Amino acid sequence: MYSFGINRKEKNTAPKEATSFGIIGLGRFGSALAMTLAEAGKEVIVIDSHENKVKEARQYTEYAFICDDLTTETLTETGIQNCDVVVVCIGEKIDASILTTMRVVELGVPKVISKAISLEHGAVLKKLGADVVYPERDMALRLGKRLVSRNFLDYVSLDNSIEIRQIKVTDRCVNASIEELQIRPKYNLNIIAIESNGHTNIEVSPQYRFSEGDVIVVIGKINNIDRFEQNL
Repeated sequence: MYSFGINRKEKNTAPKEATSFGIIGLGRFGSALAMTLAEAGKEVIVIDSHENKVKEARQYTEYAFICDDLTTETLTETGIQNCDVVVVCIGEKIDASILTTMRVVELGVPKVISKAISLEHGAVLKKLGADVVYPERDMALRLGKRLVSRNFLDYVSLDNSIEIRQIKVTDRCVNASIEELQIRPKYNLNIIAIESNGHTNIEVSPQYRFSEGDVIVVIGKINNIDRFEQNL
């Protein structure tokens, strides 16, 4: 093995923009993530125990390593400690996920993200200092929201009570202004953008009148967004 070509003096300070990433575990989630980052021009280290997965990864990154045992020494040899962000994608093997996350955090990586398969698993990872993602649960939530709402497009959960959500404008809103719909005073929601005809406007006036096909991007408490959607 050889170390990744980054040498950052202040390792405990996260950079303004992450340019180097480590992906540990090349399942469907890890492989898709690594490929997306590489295609975006980011430097990516990938690690997996399966030779065929590592060979596939070498099509988009030269820093692809086969590691059967994810010890601190092995991880250090790959140079993953020099990455801005490391994502641990070993959700199915909980013991390996926890141990690997702990080792990466101890190596001083500025930002560690770990995949979890249950809330209990996620709680342990958070205590170790990692940000936690739940890919399967998040996909199920997205599908559920799409099935029960005719206007829902997509969302980002900020915590258990606050979301950023995209909502498609209905006929009831066409030609009405933001001020007339009383979106902020009535629902306590903030409009952070409006997508219209392929353009995104982030400087939204209260006098803006909605057109057919517009998409509203709002931020607020989930129950308030749900109430707003129901009244559209």
